Amino acid sequence: MTEHKKTIAYFHGFGSSSLTNSAKFLRENLPEFNVIAPDIPIDPAEALPFLKNYCAANKVDLVVGTSMGGMYAMQMTECRRFCVNPALQLSQVEGLLTEGTFEFFQPTADGRTHFTITRDIIRHFQEMEHHLFDGFTPENACRCWGFFADCDTLVNCKPLFSEYFSQVIDFHGEHRLSEDVLRDVIIPAARKIFAD
Repeated sequence: MTEHKKTIAYFHGFGSSSLTNSAKFLRENLPEFNVIAPDIPIDPAEALPFLKNYCAANKVDLVVGTSMGGMYAMQMTECRRFCVNPALQLSQVEGLLTEGTFEFFQPTADGRTHFTITRDIIRHFQEMEHHLFDGFTPENACRCWGFFADCDTLVNCKPLFSEYFSQVIDFHGEHRLSEDVLRDVIIPAARKIFAD
């Protein structure tokens, strides 16, 4: 009888999509897992319930999220979570959340190339950031890991994350996830937690 594959969901960062190279790299280098990746809605008021339903519907065992995706991953309290350079205070990053229409780093799965940030979306990010730890319990905290790059000059939420979570891993790298970090840090950690 074939053993059922565990499912890993990859949550992309701000301005990215499900077609990011990071999701592709995980899929290619973790053949023993079912690696899936959604296009995250721009508005957090839509994104958070969408992602919770996505994880439940796909029976996700581990969420790997980077930057904005790491912030969302942290809130998926029913799953194990890897939060890589989580942007827990996205609305406070200077010049990032501004009104206007912007180009995705790569098209979405359905071919969209641009997204729009409105005043309401900025407000929704601010509101969500006030409630990030509402679902925190010691039980789900032990299933959450934070990975923080030593050369991240864009977002540094390690002190805030460490107030709630004890599983904090430092690695050499920058804010944007590289294939080296995926290969040398994230993939071995994913294999380890399922081997233990």
